[in-house]
Amino acid sequence: MQKTSTFPTAPFSGLGLASQQAEHFKMIALFVLGIALLGGNWPVMKLGLNHIPPIWFAAVRFISGCICLILLQALSGRLVLPKRRDFPIIASVGLIQMMMFTALGAIAMLSVSAGRSAILGYTTPLWVTPVAMFLFKERFSPRQLAGTIVGFAGVMLMLNPGEINWQDSQTVQGNALLLFCSLCWAVCILHIRHHQTEASAYQLAPWQMLLASMCLLPLAYWIEGGFTGDLSPTFWWVMLYVGPLATAFSFVAINAAGRWLSSASMSNAMLGVPVIGLLTSTIFLGEPLSASLLIGGVVILGGIVCVTWKSAKGA
Repeated sequence: MQKTSTFPTAPFSGLGLASQQAEHFKMIALFVLGIALLGGNWPVMKLGLNHIPPIWFAAVRFISGCICLILLQALSGRLVLPKRRDFPIIASVGLIQMMMFTALGAIAMLSVSAGRSAILGYTTPLWVTPVAMFLFKERFSPRQLAGTIVGFAGVMLMLNPGEINWQDSQTVQGNALLLFCSLCWAVCILHIRHHQTEASAYQLAPWQMLLASMCLLPLAYWIEGGFTGDLSPTFWWVMLYVGPLATAFSFVAINAAGRWLSSASMSNAMLGVPVIGLLTSTIFLGEPLSASLLIGGVVILGGIVCVTWKSAKGA
């Protein structure tokens, strides 16, 4: 890489410096927009649950996202059929990260505020460290271990016993479900880290969404009965947001940014999602921003920064 340029040139090889800079800032803008859409997705999901049951909500989300990505890849000539080596990742991401995380998260949001859900749902990096250490025998620095401890302390602050109605089993179960969802996501992250695939993450995404949709549809019918979405204007606006925008577009934008951002930088940048989720839920849904929620959220984010900081320094 030429020392005269501060921009990563690998993704833009063959372009002049001015063109590289223009492409770089374009990708930054798309990445920031993707993060903002994902953060705003939490209050939108909360609103959507007033118009459709949670499992049907998850099914429609991935059906629409899948259709958008398949059309986009087909038109751009990047649609590929997965190979046998890709199947394990398609299964883990499609069934655990997409199906379980989204469906259980939507169920949890029936009794948990959108802001709290956004923070708890993104505690994933905190789970990666202990799971990797005990299951995959990975080694971590003292800073990363300290960050994990700090992050879990933030979870305890957020789960302030004084603010949780322990007599309300749905509220207790909702908070526990969100933590379980983030743990499931952590398992997927570690699986992806230790398994090589033939196709890229972008090329596998529509097939993962297709698998999630195929499982969610019969599950929704079995648990919640026939489709009962009210098909109101608000329903369609919500589905337009969570499917094509927050699912398909955000995935493409963040995946494109991954070509020039390190994994550590991506992890830290993704912290913007729960922050935006918390703020937009407070602004647009009028959710109270309690001291324990605010302090706990800040401590959790600080812990996640510590967990990812080591590799970020070397990036």
